[in-house]
Amino acid sequence: MTEASDQAAALRAAAAATDRLPTLPAIAITGGKGGVGKTCLAVNLAVMLAQQGQRMLLVDGDLGLANADALLAVNPSTTLAEVVLDRRPLSQAIVTTKYGIDLLPAASGVDELTRLRDQQLRAFVLQLAVAARDYDGLVIDTAAGIGREVLTLLAASRCAVVVVTPEPTSMTDAYALIKVLEAQHPGRDVRVLVNQADNEQHAHKVHQRLAQVARSFLQRELPWVGWLPRDRSVRDAIHQRRPFALNRSCPASAALRGIAMRLNPSRLA
Repeated sequence: MTEASDQAAALRAAAAATDRLPTLPAIAITGGKGGVGKTCLAVNLAVMLAQQGQRMLLVDGDLGLANADALLAVNPSTTLAEVVLDRRPLSQAIVTTKYGIDLLPAASGVDELTRLRDQQLRAFVLQLAVAARDYDGLVIDTAAGIGREVLTLLAASRCAVVVVTPEPTSMTDAYALIKVLEAQHPGRDVRVLVNQADNEQHAHKVHQRLAQVARSFLQRELPWVGWLPRDRSVRDAIHQRRPFALNRSCPASAALRGIAMRLNPSRLA
């Protein structure tokens, strides 16, 4: 091999290394379709993990349609729009909330955030990796669907939790998301959470149907991470812009407590 070919090989290797995303100490909450309770789960999971002694940063990764700040009654002056588009330091956008977690808010209605270039997405993930050093873990609320922004955040996260409800459209779209993620980033840690189930048996049936399809057509397992019941307390907490995780007596909070223990950052390390 000549010196020139040696240099070319080194350059190719360096380029490949540059293209690799860091693995964030993050739990990415995602879903194939909107309306499955993804953001509500992300917010309350972060709060519950904080109650269990973890230093948590909640990242609103739904870049163009932010909702996490609304659920936490936070009015940020700086968002990911300024970080990604105006190159402000990410630390300037982090907000400390009264619920024991920090929030990195996204923006709402900023079209440019839904059309980011690969270089901008990579720079964002690299900034998250730096910010993560100050926390035990991150919870990332992604947008719904199979967009590049969603898949990039899922690929960079240590664990992806796909939220599904018993509705057929939710299950169909969840499978489509898992199928695309497996094709582009095979072998990721993907788990299933069933939301708005009538009871635990009902939730297990929903999970088993989705897991069987993945086993048959993708040759992969989809571990169960837990379920959340239909609970009026959740709806009331959303209207009050207050995490339901604070209400230790409500059924959803009790169920989430077990889920948070299984998703504890120390167990995902």
